[in-house]
Amino acid sequence: MQMPPKVTERAFERLAEIGAAGQGQALRVAVEGGGCSGFQYEIALDTPKEDDLVLEGGGEKVVVDAVSLPFLENAVIDFTEELIGARFTIDNPNASSSCGCGTSFSM
Repeated sequence: MQMPPKVTERAFERLAEIGAAGQGQALRVAVEGGGCSGFQYEIALDTPKEDDLVLEGGGEKVVVDAVSLPFLENAVIDFTEELIGARFTIDNPNASSSCGCGTSFSM
């Protein structure tokens, strides 16, 4: 059985800070071919679609399309704030390697 990704409370809190749900938006996490390691994450605010997996918390939503879902099995979607900036991150146990910036990975 496929386990969906998990979303941290910190990620939902950041979505609430930027008012995503109030704008009818959700955080879309997708996997696309390309990037320096073979696959890359696409993270953006978007309108949920009918066939998306919807993960909800604190009135906010994170959505994943059916094609990306197998690549994100058991992954953790989080939000971090560091000296170099703040961003949503993905800790993906399925990735065998990733690039230095964390947006590209291979399996």
